[in-house]
Amino acid sequence: MKFTNGNQVSLLRNGTEYFPALEQAIDASSTEIQLQCYIFEADAAGIRIADALKRAAQRKVDVCVMLDGFGCKDTPKTFLADMSLAGVRLLIYRPKISPWTLRRHRLRRLHSKVAVVDGTTAFVGGINIIDDLNAPSLVPPRVDYAVQVHGPLVGVIRHHTNHLWRWLAWLHWRAHIPMKPLPNNNQTAGRMRAAFVFRDNALHRKDIEAAYLAAIKNAKSEIIIANAYFLPGLRFRHALSSASKRGVRVVLLLQAHVEFWLLNQASKALYASFLQDGIEIHEYQKSHMHSKVAVIDKQWATIGSSNIDPFSLMLAHEANVVVDDADFALLLRNDLETALQSGSRQLVSASWKRKGLLSRTMAWIGYGLVRLLMGMVGIGERNP
Repeated sequence: MKFTNGNQVSLLRNGTEYFPALEQAIDASSTEIQLQCYIFEADAAGIRIADALKRAAQRKVDVCVMLDGFGCKDTPKTFLADMSLAGVRLLIYRPKISPWTLRRHRLRRLHSKVAVVDGTTAFVGGINIIDDLNAPSLVPPRVDYAVQVHGPLVGVIRHHTNHLWRWLAWLHWRAHIPMKPLPNNNQTAGRMRAAFVFRDNALHRKDIEAAYLAAIKNAKSEIIIANAYFLPGLRFRHALSSASKRGVRVVLLLQAHVEFWLLNQASKALYASFLQDGIEIHEYQKSHMHSKVAVIDKQWATIGSSNIDPFSLMLAHEANVVVDDADFALLLRNDLETALQSGSRQLVSASWKRKGLLSRTMAWIGYGLVRLLMGMVGIGERNP
C-alpha cells in the first residue's frame, strides 16, 4: 500500500450524496469515463446514471462500463442494450453464473465499485448503482458510503481500472481503448494523505486484509469497524482480540437484518468469543446496513467495497481507499457513533450466553457449512 500526498477526499453518504456527485462528474466529462460495479439496477438511480452515461457517449466521450455477470444477472438486457446503442462500451465480468458449480473461478466476482472521470476525479466505495430505497427486506433506506477523490491518487486509480479493462477486453476478444495521456493527473488538490488498495486474484490477493491487519496491530486507543458481512479469518480475529486485550476499545457495527442466512449464522458463531475478549458488538437495526468502513485511532480510515468475509478477502475483485487524515477520520467516526447510539442495539455477553440451545446450534451449523463450502472450493485452509 503506497500513500500519496496532496489529495482531497470527500465523504459521500448513501446514494443521496453519491449519485448527484457522480452524475455531475459524468455530465462535466470531456474525454473518458471508466466505471466498475457489481450491481447496476434499472431503477430510478440506475436510469439516472445510465442516462448520464449515454449523454456522455453521445458527446464522443469514451465511456467504458464493466459489470459483474452475477450481480447484474437480473438487469434487463434491453436496459443494457440501450446503453450500448448510445455508444457506451460494456464488458461483463464472468457472465457464466450457473448455480450448480462450486468451481472457484466461477465464484470470483467483480465486487468493486469504482468510477474515474477524465483522470481528474474518482469515486470509490461500497455503493452499487441501485436506489437507496431498493433495499432487501423492505427496510429502506440502505446505509452505505463512498468517497470522491481529487489529486494524485486519481492517477493510481485510473491505472488500475484501465488495466482491468484491457485484461477483460483481451479475454473477450474485444479491442481495448488505449489509455490516453491526460493532463493534471499529479496536480495537488488538497492536503490529505491517502492510498488506493485493491484485491485481485493475481498479485494483490491479500492487500486489503494486510492493510486492515497493519492498522489494527498498530492501534493504540480505538478501532471501529462497520461491515455488512463479517466473517473474518483466524489472523483477523486474533488481531482484534489482541488489540482489545492491550486496552484498545474495539467496536464492531454489524447488520441485524438478515440477507444471507448462512453467512449471518456463521458470523454469530463468533460472537461469544469476541464478547469474552471485551470486544463490543452492536447490531444495526434501523435499516439495511451495507457499509464497509473503519476508523482507527481517530486518524486512519478506510472506505470501500470489501466486506470482511471469505468472498471479499479471498475471491472477489475489491477496492478500498485508505485515508490518513484526522479531520476525515473524525467525520466518518461521528457518523458511526450516531449509528451506534441511535440505530443499533449492543449485545451483552451475559445475555448472549443465555441464548437458547437452538440459536447456538444453528449458528455453529451455519459456521460449519460455510467452512465446508470454503473447503470445497479450495479456499480458507489458512484462514479458518
